[in-house]
Amino acid sequence: MLTDALEDVTPPDHVPAVLDCGGGSGRFAVPLAEAGAHVTVVDISADALATLVRRAEESSVADRILPVQDDVETFSGQQGSSRFDLVLAHEILEVIDDPAALLASMAGAVRTGGLVSILVVNPAALVLSRILAGDVRSARDTLRRDAEGPAQSLNLASLARLCVQHGLFIEHANGIGVFAELLPESDLGPDTPDLLEELDGLASSRTPYRDIAGRLHVLARRPVD
Repeated sequence: MLTDALEDVTPPDHVPAVLDCGGGSGRFAVPLAEAGAHVTVVDISADALATLVRRAEESSVADRILPVQDDVETFSGQQGSSRFDLVLAHEILEVIDDPAALLASMAGAVRTGGLVSILVVNPAALVLSRILAGDVRSARDTLRRDAEGPAQSLNLASLARLCVQHGLFIEHANGIGVFAELLPESDLGPDTPDLLEELDGLASSRTPYRDIAGRLHVLARRPVD
């Protein structure tokens, strides 16, 4: 989906420029580089960046990836004003102290007409999965911890509000893994994976189902002035 979205917003004869905040292992950076983008990846972890470099070399895209070891909370706003076609924050907002500040920097780093992609682990889904597994104590502890930390406010509604506050227009707000992550793999029949994929696709944009998804995804655009 990201490669298609990036292709749609990238001007003709322009090499897409991507900033990946906290994406050191290359899970998203390498596929985007394989699609032709130049990707700057900022991560505080040297080990994660080493994994990124190895993956990039194995995929022959090392020349299109720039690894930077730095703190995303202080780095992203220093990368030149409004020059990236796509800025990612995937599974990073929930582990930093000030998600709003990082999102403000991301909004400033993306060019007019460009996209911001936010992916967070859904704290509600973590609690639900532990309940379904019969681990009531862990569910209670998770809920208590989330209520006291920054992750507690990271739901689709609050993420959308943050985007709008920083001048971004919401393209979509979906859940990923609504039901698939709730079922033990040992319980799946031969046809179940395909059925689950179809079911998750149907539920991903519908409330209340998307609100219990394992991960929450918001794609926002910086509007053209």
